[in-house]
Amino acid sequence: MVTEQQVRAWVEGYVRAWTTSSRKDIAALFTPRAEYHEWPYETDWVGREAIIDGWLGRVPWQEGGWDFEWSLLTINGDTAAIEGTGRYKALGTFANLWTVTFDKNGRCTMFRMWNNQV
Repeated sequence: MVTEQQVRAWVEGYVRAWTTSSRKDIAALFTPRAEYHEWPYETDWVGREAIIDGWLGRVPWQEGGWDFEWSLLTINGDTAAIEGTGRYKALGTFANLWTVTFDKNGRCTMFRMWNNQV
């Protein structure tokens, strides 16, 4: 079972990795066979290397600045539900709903995001 502290640490790591665009920071979040799925954009990255490459392809989204607010909705066993709002100067505001499933070491094995522009 994942703890609230582990979820908070993971999301802080996610925001750090989004800020640094460091392969090492991104890799630290995911297991080698993790999956990353995003709707409605039909993003399906399978495997940590695919996640890293896909993530780095979005670096231009950060141009002009951005911020992210989030809250933990619930934890059910090894999966957390997280609500977030990302604001990008160049792209606009996006409402996010994440479900993140963790392994016993607190790394993500399955990431699902519903990402809608508001």
